[in-house]
Amino acid sequence: MPDAELTLLLSRWQFAVTIGLHIVLAAFALGLSTFLAFLEGCWLIRKDRRYLDVYRFWLKVFSLTIAVGAVSGVVMEFQFGTNWGPFARKAGGILGPLMLYEVLVAFFMEAALAGVMIFGMDRIGPKKHFAVTCLVAVGALISAFWILAANSWMQTPVGFFRDEAGNFHPDSWLTILSSPSFPWRLTHMVLAALLATVFIVAGVGAWRLRKNRQPAEARLMVSLAMWMAIILIPLQIVVGDLHGENTLEYQPQKLAAMEGSWHRPPAGVGEPLRLFAIPDQAAQRNYAELAIPQVGSLYLKHNLHGQIKPLSEFPKDDIPQVLPVFYAFRVMVGLGLLMLATSGAALIMRLRKKLYSSQKLLKLLIVMSPAGFIAMLAGWVVTETGRQPWTVWGLLRTEESVSALPSTWVIASGTAILVVYFIAFAAGLRYFIRYVAQEHHYAAKEGEE
Repeated sequence: MPDAELTLLLSRWQFAVTIGLHIVLAAFALGLSTFLAFLEGCWLIRKDRRYLDVYRFWLKVFSLTIAVGAVSGVVMEFQFGTNWGPFARKAGGILGPLMLYEVLVAFFMEAALAGVMIFGMDRIGPKKHFAVTCLVAVGALISAFWILAANSWMQTPVGFFRDEAGNFHPDSWLTILSSPSFPWRLTHMVLAALLATVFIVAGVGAWRLRKNRQPAEARLMVSLAMWMAIILIPLQIVVGDLHGENTLEYQPQKLAAMEGSWHRPPAGVGEPLRLFAIPDQAAQRNYAELAIPQVGSLYLKHNLHGQIKPLSEFPKDDIPQVLPVFYAFRVMVGLGLLMLATSGAALIMRLRKKLYSSQKLLKLLIVMSPAGFIAMLAGWVVTETGRQPWTVWGLLRTEESVSALPSTWVIASGTAILVVYFIAFAAGLRYFIRYVAQEHHYAAKEGEE
């Protein structure tokens, strides 16, 4: 493999690993801060001590998430100037301000107020502290807003002009923030963050319930998480369908890769639902395909006869790597259906008064606890790998965006980053597991009850 191609491959893998791990922490911070605001609000309204104890339990996990997330975020940002210099130069006029707004408006507010949130409950009073918790959650949401505004512009670029050197410049910031995919991408990601968080909460609650660790608080974790899941998952399914329609309109080859559609069906025949296949990009066909005829048209075109533009009708150089997109999409959807089934089973057990006593359900909740984050990462693979071979869709190719570095330099920097990430994540995960397994006692403070 030529050194330039190896540099591109290694740079893509390095960025994939760093941003993939950082997404998990950013999403957990968003979901957990929202959950904490909900808990503290319930405690203020209902004066039920359990809500405050559960709040304090997850507040320490939130502080851990912020600490590890700061490390991973700083390391990740350096790659724009090192591995992706041409991209930063060409697209920096648009993406630079969006990233700056995220830091100035969201990260600083979230980071500054997180300290008050973690250490200030006994100093500023319950109502003021609740306001701070809400502001931290709002900061996390604003952070997601700017990051996804930048990503959505890369996926569906609008509101710009290019100079003679090919650099992008803003023509209208309102138009840039009205990128066609932005509303669906933001809503889809926020719901994914909330769902991933509630399944972690449910899994921890189920584990502590089985081990008889503060059973009253553990029951509250399981109960709240499953109520939230049964509400959020149907919303996510609707938003996902609308996001899919948007992708079909603006990124049709990505959708065709998600479906593994190489050739059009015969006239009058709808798209199949391919449950499994082994895509062969060179031969432009699928092997070992297991499909249900016509069903794909129901969710793609909302009828039984609609067809999409297949991959064979696009230039070969404009087609993403089909195999990872195809499989990642099925992992995401499959886990989403499993989460829906799990929340449905929890609702049935609740109606039967067995939500906290069914050992099978509690084991299932423990097993499913990472499902939301795995589904989120699979969705990220669909979104970013499906965007290839472009960094800015249809305008700037990935091979034109990478820095001309020797592959040995990329290997060295990638190794160093992996060491930092391994230390930070291993230490964080070890602390989280030990913390979850402990018995926790919270002494009542004056004025709290």
